Amino acid sequence: MRLTRLDVQDLRCLASVRFEPAPGLNLVTGGNGAGKTSLVEAVHLLGYGRSFRGRVRDGLVRSGQPALSVYAEWLDGQGRIRRAGLRHTGGDWEARLDGAPAPSLTELCAELAVVSFEPGSHELIAGGAEHRRRFLDWALFHVEPSFLPVWRRYARALKQRNALLKRGPAPSALAPWDQELAESGERLTSLRAGYLDRLEPVLAATAAEFLPELGAAGLAYLPGWRRGETSLADALLLARERDLALGYTSVGPHRADWRVDYAGLPGREALSRGQEKLTALACVLAQARAFAADRGEWPLVCLDDLASELDQQHLRHALEAVLSSGAQVLLTATEAPAILTGSLAPAAVFHVERGVLVRA
Repeated sequence: MRLTRLDVQDLRCLASVRFEPAPGLNLVTGGNGAGKTSLVEAVHLLGYGRSFRGRVRDGLVRSGQPALSVYAEWLDGQGRIRRAGLRHTGGDWEARLDGAPAPSLTELCAELAVVSFEPGSHELIAGGAEHRRRFLDWALFHVEPSFLPVWRRYARALKQRNALLKRGPAPSALAPWDQELAESGERLTSLRAGYLDRLEPVLAATAAEFLPELGAAGLAYLPGWRRGETSLADALLLARERDLALGYTSVGPHRADWRVDYAGLPGREALSRGQEKLTALACVLAQARAFAADRGEWPLVCLDDLASELDQQHLRHALEAVLSSGAQVLLTATEAPAILTGSLAPAAVFHVERGVLVRA
């Protein structure tokens, strides 16, 4: 999967930019606030349908402008030219795919696979469970065809059950929604747990490249209820009185989580801030490797300001791990890292200043 063209208009400080990256490593330099992260953000929008820097109203549209737009062309794993565009005017996203309106933003995001690591990515380890559920669901969305229908079924049932709970219904009125949640929730949990089982050996190998001193890395899945002791149907029944009092559903896959455990940290001793960042990076790279194994092609890899997050040794390991695969990489930095020579020399170098991008 290789991005060949990206047009960005009125996204943060980027008034009008055309970016034509090369295969391999593309380095984008620029000072703080120049617009290099906004370029990565534009790619991320196409791959995820959301920003990694907050909501649309938090300054995503350039000040004084009515809308933003992002257009991309890329080659997929079969060498076909694909096209997609996004526009946002303050209401909903408008999406186009291969010259026609996309059925939804979801369908567009399914076509362009992007993995990103940016300064906030340590939240994958240090932040709330929502970050980790998104990580799981992104992978399943791209590699498991049955995932999206199951996820939507569960989300609809959860919404209906919560709406009913807010009205203080008779307990018997919850029974149909309990059954629907239990059936879709067990399937959703099975898909998530199965993915983590497949990811675990890939993560163990990747984490060993960055944190060998912590011992073997493993993954533990927390499904959102005491799965080892009861089924989701039983858990919903046991939680019914509490849910009626709270007015929402307190157990289920919407409360699921997972964690990384290291053999060298007995009792799940807390990681340092640096170890959190390296663990998050290992998870992102492991996910990209697992995606390539499942799909036969690497996703587009975006690494924003990685040199400020890692020392030179770990930066080298990260870039070697990705570039040896033949993946296309977008790396941003305030200045070119010293290690970018020889096999790590960029295929193309760009510079952005005051929202203007030029090829060096």
